[in-house]
Amino acid sequence: MCLAVAGRVVSIDGMKGIVEIGNVKREAGLHLVPGVKVGDYVLLHAGFAIQIIDEKEAIETMKLLEEMFHGEEAY
Repeated sequence: MCLAVAGRVVSIDGMKGIVEIGNVKREAGLHLVPGVKVGDYVLLHAGFAIQIIDEKEAIETMKLLEEMFHGEEAY
């Protein structure tokens, strides 16, 4: 099973970028998403942005993940 998470590109330097996922920023390879721009939302998997996604879809996905993890903390 593979898991990809949504994040927002906050900076780009060549083929690498910084992607923000919630309050966490991670370096990611941008080789697979030609044309990505700062402010775009992407799906991240194994340290690489694999797809540019719609902002609304990304925000909904991030909210669902937050709810899932928040629910686990309650136990």
